[in-house]
Amino acid sequence: MSWRGAAWLAALLAAAPACGCVPDFAGAQRTLAAGRYAVAYRAVPQKIPLGQHFALELAVCANAGAPPFEELTVDARMPEHGHGMNYKTSVRRTADGRYRAEGLLFHMPGRWEIIIELRAAARTDRVTQSEVIE
Repeated sequence: MSWRGAAWLAALLAAAPACGCVPDFAGAQRTLAAGRYAVAYRAVPQKIPLGQHFALELAVCANAGAPPFEELTVDARMPEHGHGMNYKTSVRRTADGRYRAEGLLFHMPGRWEIIIELRAAARTDRVTQSEVIE
């Protein structure tokens, strides 16, 4: 391969998104690669409150060759404290093909990890995102 061909290939690879697909979600606060999938989400309200329930709105896309996911779960935990939330979330599909996770509540300040899992074909893809709550 010539140096021009190598330079062109390097530029093409650098411009490609790391996750392979981009969820269709214009108002997303974060987009994360989750193995075979990409997940975009936003919190409702946008600033996650301490001691009050909030929701996450999510959009998911599958990378090329990935099967459609069968289950989507959302949870959260405080790794430094070794515990999770005191509430169980529920996830439902909304009319626009997105998903809404409800029942989240961060009951104490500190670093929380939001955990999003997608299950398909006997395998689970997981992504976590840290949020500091004051």
